[in-house]
Amino acid sequence: MKRNLLILALIVCTSGYSHAQSGALKGKVVDQATKEPLPAATIQIVGTAIGTSSTGNGEFILTGIPVGTYQVRVSLVGYEPVVVSDMIIAVARPADMVVSMHQSSIDIEGVEVSAGYFQRSPDAPVSVQRLSYEEIRRSPGGFEDVVRAIAVLPGVAQAQPGRNDLVVRGGAPSENLFIVDNVEIPNINHFGTQGAGGGPLSYINLDFVRETAFSTGGFGVRYGDRLSSVLDIDLRDGRTDRLGGKATVSASQFGLNVEGPLSSDGSFVFSARRSYLDFIFKSAGFSFVPEYWDFLGRASYTIDRNNHLTVLAVGAIDDVSFFDRNAEDRYSNSRILGTAQRQYASGISLRHLFPHGFATFTIGRSYVLYNGLQRDSLLVPVFSNRSKEGETSLRGDCTLKLSEVSEMSFGAQVKSILFTANLALPGYVTSFGDTLRFQVQDYITRSTKGSAYLQYTQKFLDRFSLVLGGRADYFDRINAKFALAPRASLTWDLTSRTSLSVSAGTYYQTPSYVWLVAGNANRGLEHVRADQGVVGVEHLLQEDLRIRIEGYAKYYSKYPASVNRPYLVLANTGGGYGGAEEGFSSFGLDELVSRGAGRSFGIELLLQKKLSDTPLYGLASISVCRSRYTALDGIERPGAFEQPLMLNLSCGYRFNEKWESSAKFRYSSGHPYTPFNPNGTQQVSLYNTARTSPLHSLDIRVDRRWNFAAWTLITYLDIQNVYNNKHSGSVLWNARDQRVEMDESAIGILPSIGVSAEI
Repeated sequence: MKRNLLILALIVCTSGYSHAQSGALKGKVVDQATKEPLPAATIQIVGTAIGTSSTGNGEFILTGIPVGTYQVRVSLVGYEPVVVSDMIIAVARPADMVVSMHQSSIDIEGVEVSAGYFQRSPDAPVSVQRLSYEEIRRSPGGFEDVVRAIAVLPGVAQAQPGRNDLVVRGGAPSENLFIVDNVEIPNINHFGTQGAGGGPLSYINLDFVRETAFSTGGFGVRYGDRLSSVLDIDLRDGRTDRLGGKATVSASQFGLNVEGPLSSDGSFVFSARRSYLDFIFKSAGFSFVPEYWDFLGRASYTIDRNNHLTVLAVGAIDDVSFFDRNAEDRYSNSRILGTAQRQYASGISLRHLFPHGFATFTIGRSYVLYNGLQRDSLLVPVFSNRSKEGETSLRGDCTLKLSEVSEMSFGAQVKSILFTANLALPGYVTSFGDTLRFQVQDYITRSTKGSAYLQYTQKFLDRFSLVLGGRADYFDRINAKFALAPRASLTWDLTSRTSLSVSAGTYYQTPSYVWLVAGNANRGLEHVRADQGVVGVEHLLQEDLRIRIEGYAKYYSKYPASVNRPYLVLANTGGGYGGAEEGFSSFGLDELVSRGAGRSFGIELLLQKKLSDTPLYGLASISVCRSRYTALDGIERPGAFEQPLMLNLSCGYRFNEKWESSAKFRYSSGHPYTPFNPNGTQQVSLYNTARTSPLHSLDIRVDRRWNFAAWTLITYLDIQNVYNNKHSGSVLWNARDQRVEMDESAIGILPSIGVSAEI
């Protein structure tokens, strides 16, 4: 199949190719704080004489730009200049950009402020990384996946290779918040882990992503109910000039996009994608086959100058088929918790501008149906799970600019939750000798969550920016229903190129819904708490090159811990596919109490080069960290996902508007694990005292672009795990052979070809 695709691409590309091509760039310039349009801003294509100014409504359009990759500089008196890199000009679709500008806070005589390749988030001055669509798309080994692209950032570890279980600064995979167009989504991955936030692949179509902002700590009070990170995904509007589309065959799926105008004031986008992994797995003789569909639809409409409406709907269909053709297949499948899922998220958002501020109102809905089953090698059911989680929310956010140096933001949210469950674990003995028996039928509960926040930002002495905020959270399904979280941050601009930032605050997260099923005693759980502090220094070596060093400390308390298994705290669960291999611990099917504790601390170094007139770009990060957790037995042990050393190197070179090449190397220390006895049992006294061998891999990628008379073709060759390292970071007990084995089930060398045609 891949060979045929390559031949087809070569045939197409050698016929009808046109050399003299140009495209267009359109966009809008707005004030970051108030979202008010900014007229008279200067827009300049760097390195050319092409430029224009924004109109009275902040909009601009440039035509006749030769196809290629550019940097766009936006400047306006009284505002910090912005440089947008990786702006691709092609013939198929006009490039589109929205530029948010900050009022200048530095007024130092004789010092010229550098143009901003790197934008600062006002309410989160530390630990935030922004990635554009193009930076994510070209990431080697990333499958054009939003979550995989951020996995190379400092402080981010992977629970398992080939999965999107994010472990951020020692936190569990359940501690990450996903927001798409102001709609909270519990998990944006196919085959997600219930009660956590991971899966093998995201179902958000990258083609419609404008930008992502990923915070690994120190985020403001607008975000809550998560302890470790926030991934905020901003989608783009559809094209407004005419109907267009895109067909794609990539490493794991094929899909079709359609977009175009709804009227003179609106546009839409729609996509449908299907995996072809089932074809590959079947032909390769695998004993199981995963397959999925996902869909995305979005419409935007400008009602008038001050009101803008957005409607979003995303969904996924996931299924797994097992083929028990022989004893070997049955044994292999007995180690897998098969999960079929149906999930969707939707939202309607209205943004209203008023003098010196704006407000956003969002009605959101999310739903996940989990249908999981695990059998033993004799096909006897070991565990079954059919659960539904549905949330309907109403949210309002408001930002008010009080003066040129101060602003206030506040908001509130209420959620109505319906959770149902049918779970059965008839009798399972863990390798530690714990016997687990659990069954619940027709468990149905309705509950309510609420939150409110207030934040104040003040700039003073031209060099300082102070953010103070507080947040209140409410959950009526637990006894301690309320939690109050203060947070603060301070940024000191030492020079126009160097800044020092500190952040401190308290963060709370409610227990996962499935953790409350095991009995009424679990309603005695409290909000999990983390007190965090971050300090960082950032310096611009040049306009497009920065270095940042940060240190952090997190102290966990009130983490759910098992009474039945006094060595287990649920911070050590939620990674991977779960099931029997982890003793079903991530489901919390134990009597739980909020007495677990932990601490995580580390230091991170980031060096980042943006694409500019120097066509080299890249990112290098080193993280040194530790995480320790204490369960009811009072013994502090390494966290299950701890990787003391992580090194990420990602770089690329753009030769011209046609060719580009990139590579990524990752290295991390191995995970803690518990050694096995000769009979396959494990001792609690040795819990997490051993460590697997280090994880490392190399990915390379080559991209080629063609611009024809009215359409664009993009092809790439991506080779994941070049030297075929199949170590997954796990150690397993082979019950058939009665021996310990290194889990070599990770995806080995995987060459893939991607083809995208856009009209």
